This record gives sequence, C-alpha cells and structure tokens, in this order.
Amino acid sequence: MEHLDHLEHLDKALVDELAQVARETVRDELREQSRKRRRAATLYAASGAVALYAGGAVALAVVLAWAYVLPGWAAALVTAVILAVVAYALREAARPSRPHAPHRVVEGTAPAAPPSGLGLPYPPMPGAPPVRPGTDPESPHHRS
Repeated sequence: MEHLDHLEHLDKALVDELAQVARETVRDELREQSRKRRRAATLYAASGAVALYAGGAVALAVVLAWAYVLPGWAAALVTAVILAVVAYALREAARPSRPHAPHRVVEGTAPAAPPSGLGLPYPPMPGAPPVRPGTDPESPHHRS
C-alpha cells in the first residue's frame, strides 16, 4: 500500500511539473507574439501620423492653388468644405449596409419566399376551417 502512496506522490509531482512547463511555454509564446504585434502597431501608428501630415500638405497646396483665384480665407473655406464632403463620403462607405424596411404586400399575393431563400417571411395564414365529410358548411348548425 505504501508503494502506491509513493507513486501517487510522484504522479502529483509530475503533473505539477508538466503544468509549470506548459505555463512557461505559453507565457513565452504570448510574450513573443505580443512583441511582434506591438512593433506592427507602432509602425501602423507612425504610418498614420506621416499620412496625416501628407494630407495636411496636400490640403495646404489646394488652399494655395485656390488662393490664386480667391482671397485666402475663401480658399481655405472651399478646401475645408471639400475635405468635409470627402470625409463624409468615406464614413458612409465604411458603414455596414443598413437593412431595408420589410416589403408590404398591398395588392396581390405575397412572395413564396424572401429573397434570402431562408423560407417563408412570415407564418402561413390559416384558410377556411376544414369541412368534415358529410357536413354542409353553409348549414346554420355547422360548427368548426
């Protein structure tokens, strides 16, 4: 019996050691991946900052070009309006498409299935109550 207790202690020590090695391996791997991602994020941020300055230089060039034809304040205002329209268009292009309002059937019959092909767009409407054989549906005593 003591022999089994000794093996149980060894099993627990082995499991603890394996868990420790696994934790260290995962920690090292995550540290390496986060270091690479941090570097990529820094490069993206620097790229964005440089692009912002480049955009400012282009906007200044547009203002100076307009300034040949218009006063300086008007050239700056025209450029600002153009940039605002471009920003609005880019924002609208980035938004996910909005779902359309459901189509209502005013006259005629509803489509058999919605355009997505996922089945009926609504549960089917029950028709007239079933007529039992041997009964007259027009009879005043007929119950459904």
